[in-house]
Amino acid sequence: MVWQAQLTEVDRVRQRTNGDVIDRLDRELVERVERLRGAGDVEITARLRELDEEWDIERVLIVNASTLASLGLLGSLARRRLLVFPMVVMAFLLQHGLQGWCPPLEVFRRRSVRTRREIDLERYALKVARGDFGPRPTGPVEEILEVVFRR
Repeated sequence: MVWQAQLTEVDRVRQRTNGDVIDRLDRELVERVERLRGAGDVEITARLRELDEEWDIERVLIVNASTLASLGLLGSLARRRLLVFPMVVMAFLLQHGLQGWCPPLEVFRRRSVRTRREIDLERYALKVARGDFGPRPTGPVEEILEVVFRR
């Protein structure tokens, strides 16, 4: 699909994510939008609220790194060798900031943690399906996603 290629082109986390994981995440997105487009406004609005609360990959990585680094620093009070742990965690975070990839990223992506753009794509596809921007579309979900991505 064109929208998938365009999304990957602008999203450096997607560029470094395993293709099978991307395919699964995209398939799940299409299935959710397809299921909800036939639902009423109440169900779509409830899903939009859930999307407002969903953590994106950047937030998960930051919280994970700060938690693990803090625990490592705390543990280093007992054993100095444990200082290596926060150093590794911070090196991973630096690597992600510079390259858009780090080892924990693979783990979280396999656990279906999405990028902000992926979450926003679902959000706006649901708004289009609900009719927020005009008449409700009748074509396939992929057409809705193409329209959303072009906006």
